[in-house]
Amino acid sequence: MKTIVILATVLAAVLAYPADTYNPRYDNFDAEELVSNKRVLESYGKCFLDKGPCTAEGNDFKKVIPEALRTSCAKCSPKQRQLVRIVINGFKTKTPELWEELKNKEDPHGEYRETFEKFINASD
Repeated sequence: MKTIVILATVLAAVLAYPADTYNPRYDNFDAEELVSNKRVLESYGKCFLDKGPCTAEGNDFKKVIPEALRTSCAKCSPKQRQLVRIVINGFKTKTPELWEELKNKEDPHGEYRETFEKFINASD
């Protein structure tokens, strides 16, 4: 589940913002382009798993993934929620094995999976 949040948060792209939301710096991040390129998507996944190098964006996303997972992206703006959902669904459909690794890394006991899945499947 954390993996989902991680990816969602990563694509939702947010550095902790001094306010009640994440930094909008990456709100124009092209999540569709990321998801359409399996090689790049896998590269981000490896970054999140500490199994490969990270881009600057990947490092920034990685920092907020744990909190975003625990809170179902409570600090995400509507745009960031949309980006997170795109990325998470990309991981789930295009790299399911990597998605499982991400979930197990970020939420090894499955504490957040049910609420995070509800967030991912919501349409707000």
